[in-house]
Amino acid sequence: MGDPPSGGRPGNGPQEEATVAQLVQRATDQITRLVRDELTLARAEMTAKGKRASAGAAMVGGAGGTAFLGTGALVAAFILVLAEFMPAWVAALVVAVILFAVAGLLALLGKKQVKRTMPVKPEATLHSVRSDVESVQQAAKEGRRR
Repeated sequence: MGDPPSGGRPGNGPQEEATVAQLVQRATDQITRLVRDELTLARAEMTAKGKRASAGAAMVGGAGGTAFLGTGALVAAFILVLAEFMPAWVAALVVAVILFAVAGLLALLGKKQVKRTMPVKPEATLHSVRSDVESVQQAAKEGRRR
């Protein structure tokens, strides 16, 4: 009957144990909410980067298609020059130059768009998680000192 409670120190009654249990429950709930929020942030960041990367990739694909058409027009120009040596080849050459200019513009825009998505990792989320870990570590250190 005179034995101290299972906590090992006198004065740790059921009321204090319930308070500790409540604190542990509260901390567990907060950590769970924090992890969910961080995952939501990471998902949103990766979705935005994915959209930007796909737009850039589409532009690069468009540049390739346009360059292919430009090559076809250039070949047609050379064929016309060799076959008839008439003014029609000038028109084909002008079309080829315009198509290559469009291809160059699309390639530059696509490259810029893809470059903006690099690196692919969710930077804002990683920074936020590091900050959260530091806050928890700091709180744990302060809790030990008391």
